[in-house]
Amino acid sequence: MSTKRRQTLAASRQALTQPMAPRPANVIDLKMRVLDRHMETLTRWLDAGRAMGLCDAASYGPDKTEGAGTDYVLIWVRENPNPAYMVAPEGMHWTITDCIRSQMLARVRSFEEALTLIRPVLIRATA
Repeated sequence: MSTKRRQTLAASRQALTQPMAPRPANVIDLKMRVLDRHMETLTRWLDAGRAMGLCDAASYGPDKTEGAGTDYVLIWVRENPNPAYMVAPEGMHWTITDCIRSQMLARVRSFEEALTLIRPVLIRATA
């Protein structure tokens, strides 16, 4: 092996063993949040669904002063003291969980679709 090749290999090994300098993060967080428009839809959905047993809903999550939205919504039905459903963002989708049975029911693309899956009480706009 030539001397130049040995020097190149030694330099490569030395570079690999030294800690790397921190690089700027190029990853963009695409996690969805419950926004004000979702809360407006939730209010309309609750009002329309009272006859179908919808009782109440509440949103929970990080403090809005931190710049982040709400992480999940709990939904109560038929005056049960425990929440029946949880709607939460997961990446670019929304998950619907049956809280009573602790079972995930579905994973959908929109918040409105999640509410419709629980109780189809709002007229969906056709595109």
